[in-house]
Amino acid sequence: MTKTINVLVVDDHSLIRKGLKQILDDTSDIRVTGEAETGQEAIRMAREHKYDIALLDITLPDKYGIDVLRQLRLQRPDMPVLILSMHPDEQYAMRSIKAGASGYMNKQSAPSQLVTAIRQVAGGKKYISGVLAEQLVNELSEPGKQDVSHQILSNREYQTLCLMASGKSLSEMADVMSLSAKTVSVYRARMLEKMGFRNNADAIRYAVNNHLID
Repeated sequence: MTKTINVLVVDDHSLIRKGLKQILDDTSDIRVTGEAETGQEAIRMAREHKYDIALLDITLPDKYGIDVLRQLRLQRPDMPVLILSMHPDEQYAMRSIKAGASGYMNKQSAPSQLVTAIRQVAGGKKYISGVLAEQLVNELSEPGKQDVSHQILSNREYQTLCLMASGKSLSEMADVMSLSAKTVSVYRARMLEKMGFRNNADAIRYAVNNHLID
């Protein structure tokens, strides 16, 4: 008899959670047995219940997805985490994998890909898209190339760069990051200094040229 894969879905949008549940309930071996709207709720549920895999969104209302990922990995090292995000692979895939994710998928991927990814990750393997595979090959073939790019930024500084380049105001960035505007300003200043940018326009130009935004 095939073992059922119990899934914890972490996403603040109820329609997304409902859609994922419908897709997965159509399979014979995958069931959504837990749903969380926030990072804190996900951490609590993973502590109190056993899941075979977590589907985690990067953008949550209370905590940064990468931070939630790290806490889940510390708390439940036996539970693989598959990042399911609206952001393109170029933005957060590598950072997610380096932070301990077992895979990264865009929400626009076909349902069949999601099912395949869940089975693969639940079976102890990694799941990577063609775009991410290309990034990994590039890093291996040119290991020094990334050292002087946006890879030197912390996750928060990188998030600030992407949000700013996508046209978010300081207050909007603060809302998305669940931080105060003052704290976001500090991250922005650090990002500009580390990257050697003179102003926001330089940062936006860099993000566009390096395909960090849609």
